[in-house]
Amino acid sequence: MKFNHFRGFWPAMPFGAPRESLRAGIGALIGLGVAGFLLSFFDLQGAGLYLIAPFGASSVLLFAIPNSPLAQPWSAIVGNSVAALAGVAVCLVIDDPVLRVALAVGLAISVMILVRAVHPPGGAVAMVVAMNPDIVTDIGFWFAVTPVAVVTAVLVLVAIAYARVTGRTYPFRHFDDKGSHQTADRPAIERLGLDEGELNAILQRYSQSLNLGVEDLARLIGAAELQVASHFTGPITAGHIMSRDLVVVDADTPLGEVADLFRRHGFTSLPVVQKGEWYIGVIFQIHLIRRAREDALRLDRGLLSSMSRLIDRDRNAPVRAIEIMSVTEPRATTNTPIAALLPLMADGACDAVPVVEDGKIMGIVTRTDLIAALAHAGLGLAAQQSGSG
Repeated sequence: MKFNHFRGFWPAMPFGAPRESLRAGIGALIGLGVAGFLLSFFDLQGAGLYLIAPFGASSVLLFAIPNSPLAQPWSAIVGNSVAALAGVAVCLVIDDPVLRVALAVGLAISVMILVRAVHPPGGAVAMVVAMNPDIVTDIGFWFAVTPVAVVTAVLVLVAIAYARVTGRTYPFRHFDDKGSHQTADRPAIERLGLDEGELNAILQRYSQSLNLGVEDLARLIGAAELQVASHFTGPITAGHIMSRDLVVVDADTPLGEVADLFRRHGFTSLPVVQKGEWYIGVIFQIHLIRRAREDALRLDRGLLSSMSRLIDRDRNAPVRAIEIMSVTEPRATTNTPIAALLPLMADGACDAVPVVEDGKIMGIVTRTDLIAALAHAGLGLAAQQSGSG
């Protein structure tokens, strides 16, 4: 019983992926490095531009947990800035150092909540000012602009660029933003029958509005519903439902032949292999269209003309499959449960998942395969319930 009392001191966070920890650390390094370089390059030390410790704390939020409401641009820039203003204001009226620090941090927290810009490093910003009253004498309220607002803005801009490069979304999408297809429809996994107000009410009811955004809550509820649905599919794996008689293309296959295969078989995807069966990537029909559009813009010609040129078999140097294939698509093994494939197919992230064992292509699970498997599982469950009734 006594041992259980100490469980609250154990880590509450799940294990972090090494790749994600490296991504966050490199992001912070780049963000603070860029900020420091700009300050030294423009030699603006005299204008009050310099690095302070709270920027390190801001970097943790911006690069390690960019989905948090506490890390969004408004929260970071405005939160740090109003906290600096609060610290300066307290310094002007309070002489006692202990009271000054306590009041500065408390006031900063209150103001950040009122302006909807809670950013934990803001408390440290206010404390820096309160512990260094000379800042007020030398810079005054201008401290909230330089260095606080300016350097925080630089970190935010670097975080936005870094998120794009590393495949993350920052700033996070708001609930009424257009989806990945640039339409007003919510992603399939987030169509819950709940509107933004109801989701906000859930967050407020459980005091999570500072920790989680509406968009993330919708995604988590949708993922949980999919996980529950997967419990009714039984022990079905990718190996049970995958298409096995594959049509594949070699890495050096010209796109003219790839287009013919798409047209002949009606597929939306084709695995790309080397030496017969070693999987190296996948081509979707959309890859041909995107490449043709890029060529059309680059060569200032029509899309149809660019597509014809792209798949022309008589070109001196035809474009090959390896030049447009994707190598970042998710893949499965024959033992992967379809519960793991459901979220990938449901949110439109991919149309097909290659099944690979020891580097060799064994099959492919398409969205059609998955729907058929779920339909069979549903019929089986209905028959079972009918029999038991």
